[in-house]
Amino acid sequence: MSQFVVPLSAPEAADAGRFGPKAANLAALGHAGLRIPDGFCLDAEAYRVQVAALGLEADARGAFATEDIGQARRHALAMKIGLLEQPITPEIAEPLLDAWRALRTRTGEAGVVRSSALVEDRFGSSFAGQFESYLGLSDEGEFQTAVRACWGALWSTRALRYMATHDVDPADTAMAILMQPLVSAVASGGGLSQTADGNMLISATWGLGSAIAQGEVTPDRYEINRAGELIEMVAGRKDHSVGCVHRNTEPVARAVPLALSQKPCLSEAQAIELGALLRKVEAQMGMPVEIEWALDEFGFKLLQGRPLHMRAAGATDKRWLHHPRLNGHPAGIGWGTGRARVVNCECELGTVVPGDVLVTRVAGPALSQVLPRVSGVVAERGGSTSHLASLARERGIPMVLGVHEATTRIPDGVQVAVDGVAGVVRWMQ
Repeated sequence: MSQFVVPLSAPEAADAGRFGPKAANLAALGHAGLRIPDGFCLDAEAYRVQVAALGLEADARGAFATEDIGQARRHALAMKIGLLEQPITPEIAEPLLDAWRALRTRTGEAGVVRSSALVEDRFGSSFAGQFESYLGLSDEGEFQTAVRACWGALWSTRALRYMATHDVDPADTAMAILMQPLVSAVASGGGLSQTADGNMLISATWGLGSAIAQGEVTPDRYEINRAGELIEMVAGRKDHSVGCVHRNTEPVARAVPLALSQKPCLSEAQAIELGALLRKVEAQMGMPVEIEWALDEFGFKLLQGRPLHMRAAGATDKRWLHHPRLNGHPAGIGWGTGRARVVNCECELGTVVPGDVLVTRVAGPALSQVLPRVSGVVAERGGSTSHLASLARERGIPMVLGVHEATTRIPDGVQVAVDGVAGVVRWMQ
């Protein structure tokens, strides 16, 4: 096996300095006996070799080294285009394709390529949803394109904004890659090993979990106490699922029948099993954790484990208790108030001013750009383990997701209170 490519089962795969915390954490969980998908990881050094082979080092250094915004954008664009459009150098491409072919032959499944940047999945800088993953890959050409796109994602506008707010220079970091088979998931979701009231929380939807991560559905919510008992289950609104009809095709979104959309994805026994899995991951990583999981015909598989960012709950102002309320999924961070700014399209985000409470339909990672200036977020879709919820916890911003009819029930411009621990939104009439 090449120095650049190692199987997740190899001891060195748990080296976050080479393969990024996402891949390293997953490898460590597999080494501890927890079920993860098979796969390989590509060393971040391969990214550095590719950058050098393409002669892009000056552009990498120039992006954050100049105060000229136009020049900085040109450097970043040169990085993104160069990494995406130029072929992978043979010393990387040959062992990479060998590993890909071996994985496809062994599993018979379509493949997945996932970013694993050296700077993500750390405490205080999760980068949740800021990079790229590509699912359902079968052709070698599209596989190589996905690898190059993951490298280029380090230079996307969204990622660069996030890095700037965390004092990270992209020239000082690198991108590793995860290659795995696509899990034929019946259901998928996320989990938090600790909530503000000391319990655990699990979210679930039909098919692949990307619909939760992107805030596209309101998932089922299961709350489990530390004794491993299910204490609450709230069915979501899962009106579509993402999955594959055949094992070697790209996942697509399909409508879910109404009866199934409101049916819980997990039995009580399965929810309790996931709670036990959460505790095992927490024990392995030695801290509160956030996980992503998938359920196939063989049982649960862990797809990701990262540090969980939680802060103490803020005090609820009792003056709000007599105002109208809506309930939803709590993101786990305290209390905030502000003027409601109802946004129905990303083009309206410019109307959000510091201190506003953003009220919107879909809480996807693209909204991360407004998080630094809002006092709270309310969304009609999404759940406690979406990417945007992770970013809100990281920043200490109250957020409630899955609030049905929020954009039509909450008037634009009124004062709103967001309780991100209880999952309650109130507004003044």
